[in-house]
Amino acid sequence: MGKQAYEARRAAKAGVSLDKWLSRKEDDRKTVIAAAAQPNPLLAQIKAGWRRLMDRAHRPL
Repeated sequence: MGKQAYEARRAAKAGVSLDKWLSRKEDDRKTVIAAAAQPNPLLAQIKAGWRRLMDRAHRPL
């Protein structure tokens, strides 16, 4: 009951119904999960750069 009361207070503070508040919260959660699932092209470039650097570091002189 504590979690539901907390969410009800947050919904009242935002001026929306509890059902609408919870649906917005769920939509926000889904959006964050979808964004995290997308590959980051900058991260791929960084990994490739490190891979090239380490390959060169292990080559004999």
